[in-house]
Amino acid sequence: MTDTPNPFEALLKQTQDMTEEWMKAAAPALSAGKVGMQWLQVPPEMLEAFLGKQFNPEGLDAKTRLLLTLQGLTIQGALAEAQIKITVRHALSMGATPQEIAETIGLASLFGGLPAMNKAMNLAKEAMDEDGGTQATGEDD
Repeated sequence: MTDTPNPFEALLKQTQDMTEEWMKAAAPALSAGKVGMQWLQVPPEMLEAFLGKQFNPEGLDAKTRLLLTLQGLTIQGALAEAQIKITVRHALSMGATPQEIAETIGLASLFGGLPAMNKAMNLAKEAMDEDGGTQATGEDD
């Protein structure tokens, strides 16, 4: 009988190591209270790997999953401001257009109401403005 390592233990250890490194990198922004644009953004390749079709080739792509996440955050009343902003930035990095983001938030108003939609639209605009519009349009301002 061979003593094979538990793959879940290895994955847990890798996740713990990644989290520890992330916290070290994020410490300056967190301690300065500047979590907005300095919040570490996940690279598009990593988003596609974790949210995209890597584990389910027939499933949703990362952009669609992020737009659905944005819709859910909006329906909840747009209470998670930081999460909405980072989701907008991630969706833009995955190829979502400002129009797609606006339509996603607008559709959420059917379930979350107009106040939630207005707040989410303002947060999305802030996220795009903070970004300088380069991800949203693909052009430098």
